[in-house]
Amino acid sequence: MTKLRVGILGATGMVGQRFVTLLSHHPWFHITSLAASPRSAGRAYHDAVGGRWAMPAPIPANVHSLPVRAVEADLKAIAADVDLVFCALDMDKEAIKQIEIDYAAAGVAVVSNNSAHRWTDDVPMLMPEVNLDHLKLIDTQRRRRGWSTGLIAVKPNCSIQSYVAILTALAQYEPTQVSVTSLQAISGAGKTFDTWPEMVDNVIPLIGGEEDKSEREPLKIWGSLNNDQLKLATTPTISATCIRVPVSDGHLANVSVNFKHKPTREQIIKAVQAYPGLDLPSAPKQFIRYLDEPDRPQTRLDRDAEHGMGITMGRLREDTLFDYSFIALSHNTLRGAAGGAVLMAEALVDKGYIKT
Repeated sequence: MTKLRVGILGATGMVGQRFVTLLSHHPWFHITSLAASPRSAGRAYHDAVGGRWAMPAPIPANVHSLPVRAVEADLKAIAADVDLVFCALDMDKEAIKQIEIDYAAAGVAVVSNNSAHRWTDDVPMLMPEVNLDHLKLIDTQRRRRGWSTGLIAVKPNCSIQSYVAILTALAQYEPTQVSVTSLQAISGAGKTFDTWPEMVDNVIPLIGGEEDKSEREPLKIWGSLNNDQLKLATTPTISATCIRVPVSDGHLANVSVNFKHKPTREQIIKAVQAYPGLDLPSAPKQFIRYLDEPDRPQTRLDRDAEHGMGITMGRLREDTLFDYSFIALSHNTLRGAAGGAVLMAEALVDKGYIKT
């Protein structure tokens, strides 16, 4: 297939950098445009990033000297050079919302890592292995807005990736109540230990706005489509606590759950390990893996499972207040951010919403 031309909005930030590394040698996509704030515009990418490059590998050679454009001022030029853009902007949400609309109106497919359009009623919020049928909202979106090739699709919050996938695998047993405490890495705030030394030997028991996202966004993902309307799920009820911990990458969650039909421990493990994945370049071969060792998953050991795109689960046990508790882990900047968005773009291509 002919590679699609892609741009990255917010290319100099941490998530933008992760997009650069994932897309530089992608079999379907070719980076043709990098965009950031006006202060970076006109500079070569390596100069614009400067000493803020946070990825373990060096800046890829094929983008090292690519000139950075201004996200808003150069919109027409960028739109002429790309088929789709990945949005990783870090700015006011209302500004991001309008920028994404402007790019889609210019005929560009917008695959967003931002939260600005997560609750826009005709915008799908996708975990591709969970609610791929929600892509049908794009038909409604295009009809309402008069777009032919443009679209907006968004990725959900990184904190929900692991337990939403697992609870989806257990849907036949009808989860009713969920309590989740997520221990979230500092890269989720776009930080490293060099840029956030206050996190060394520290835990912060509040991440602003994160608990509301963790409780509400799954209900949109589990929602049902009726013609061109998405009806939110009403169960399970989720109570979330989100805590920042001194870890570079990886969001670990302790999850407790009640079921309408309580399964056995063996049925749970069988269901999660049999949950189907997708046949796409970025999709893990095994979506969810159960680890038998009593002290797993561990963030450092298991966050890179399936190149950071897999979900790991362990410590499944009966609970005194709930039916079961377990530990779940996902990589927040891969599965939970840039990698999940790239997988979503692959699904959009596979389903014909982005044409080669």
